[in-house]
Amino acid sequence: MNQIITFDGVTKRHGDVTSLHALDLEVHEGEVLALLGHNGAGKTTTMKLILGLIAPSEGDLQVFGTPPHGAEADRLRQRLGFLPENVGFYEQLSGREVLDYFARLKRVDRRQIDDLLEQVGLGEASRRRVKTYSKGMRQRLGLAQALLGEPQLLLLDEPTTGLDPAATRDFYTTVKTLRDQGCTVLLSSHVLPGVEPYIDRALILGAGRRLALGSLDELRHQAELPLTIRAKGDWPSNEPLFEIPEARSTPQRLNGHACEFRVHPSNKMAVLRRLTTTPGVEDIELLPPTLEHLYAHFSSTVSSRGLS
Repeated sequence: MNQIITFDGVTKRHGDVTSLHALDLEVHEGEVLALLGHNGAGKTTTMKLILGLIAPSEGDLQVFGTPPHGAEADRLRQRLGFLPENVGFYEQLSGREVLDYFARLKRVDRRQIDDLLEQVGLGEASRRRVKTYSKGMRQRLGLAQALLGEPQLLLLDEPTTGLDPAATRDFYTTVKTLRDQGCTVLLSSHVLPGVEPYIDRALILGAGRRLALGSLDELRHQAELPLTIRAKGDWPSNEPLFEIPEARSTPQRLNGHACEFRVHPSNKMAVLRRLTTTPGVEDIELLPPTLEHLYAHFSSTVSSRGLS
């Protein structure tokens, strides 16, 4: 699989402040990578480096096999799409005029403009001035701008800000379609439940350092966080719940007909076997740690290691 982005020991300093510490990272063609971290973790610096807006202080960075801040920067940017967290456009222009302007700047086919406006749900509002657009509409216009020229690499910073649930769902459908077509996507978001179903891997940054990198399954293996196992059955509410020695905690009653256990991954099968032979158990649900749980776990190492 082709490598689209390669960070090899990349460090970025701004005076006495180091915003990125010796980052190693490979991103492959057709991959959706979530870039996660608190404010100041290094996410924006990482995106600016990929875009060629700033150059590394140390290390080597390649985008499509070329340094993005060098002589090939203009050519590389024609293959990129970027949606910043806070979009801003000329408010006296219509949505269509904004896209026409950016298409000229990017030197891409302007005939795709109308299709893009329809794709992001702005077809009927395309001739209205941007100053009449809501925040969500401006975000949709920003997404259309990022998609100009059918980019091979798409960088999205908080892309669903201001979008309603239907528009958010449509956005991630677009991301999936782009991935299926071979586009590589880096997206940064604080809305982790919305991101979780659509990513291939997550990079968690803290204080400019790589805290964790991998698929959800790989991150769960690294973290070894307890699983939640939920059992449902017909148990009288006035009777004590059964206990399972292999569980990490006593069962917590959710209501009269359900309880849940916290279980170490290594004891999962033992607990499941016991539950399947326990009288009264009618249904069992396994809930692995979510992306939010994993993010909280790895981010906590910033303070525990004394990183700042």
